Amino acid sequence: MLSEDPLLRPIAFGFLLILFAFCEAAYPRRDRTQLRLRRWIGNFGVLAAGSVLARILLPVAPFGAALWAQENSIGLFNTLSLPATAAVALTVLLLDFLIYGQHRLFHYVPVLWRLHRMHHTDMDLDVTSGLRFHPLEILLSLAVKIVAVVALGAPPLGVLIFEVLLNGTAMFNHSNLALPLKLDRLLRLLLVTPDMHRVHHSIRPHETDSNFGFNLPWWDHLFGTYLATPEDGHAAMTLGLPIFRDARSVGVINLLIQPFINDPDAQTKKGDEETPSP
Repeated sequence: MLSEDPLLRPIAFGFLLILFAFCEAAYPRRDRTQLRLRRWIGNFGVLAAGSVLARILLPVAPFGAALWAQENSIGLFNTLSLPATAAVALTVLLLDFLIYGQHRLFHYVPVLWRLHRMHHTDMDLDVTSGLRFHPLEILLSLAVKIVAVVALGAPPLGVLIFEVLLNGTAMFNHSNLALPLKLDRLLRLLLVTPDMHRVHHSIRPHETDSNFGFNLPWWDHLFGTYLATPEDGHAAMTLGLPIFRDARSVGVINLLIQPFINDPDAQTKKGDEETPSP
């Protein structure tokens, strides 16, 4: 079926999830402030809800859409005589740029921020934080990727590589993994590292509105959204948002209903504050 990805994607997902979980346990960057089991149940719970909803409402995944576009000669790359390697490389690059732009949009459009802020209310960061996205955000993101894949006529191999990279780097850069500083500086030339992305999860609004990249760090440098370090340092910085800081908010049901709840006792990051210009 076109809607089914090759086994490579779930196998890579499971392997990298276990690998990064063990690595961050062995070499933690920060002390935990919340109970791991409670957070993991919530984070895996919303992942499961999003996966089920996507299967029901979006029968064709990006990989399946790429196969369909290829079989029907639809999209830019299917009408150009590009070498296969160039088409695959451009697919990965352009889809990564799309995700960067989409991420910024979810921060600057208030109704989209309501969906995305659930990801930011995690008060600790670890490998499971890279899976913590509201099901409605997952649906919107998948729909955007499917449209982009068809419009580009993206080769299925390029889409598969991008999906595996995106899942893997999201878990990697959300992990609580302490990397040697020299290695971190070297990796930042090609990948978003945990220290780079952690700044994005700061409680300080100007830091939350930085480092939007999930995979490649180049877009943040190019568009002026790169911030090297948090003001309070990685060990002392406060993660999360001023709202939904009660320990009960990590439950699956509470996470799922967060977009529909106002907190009158706390200033929300978007809406109550002046929205910064992109």
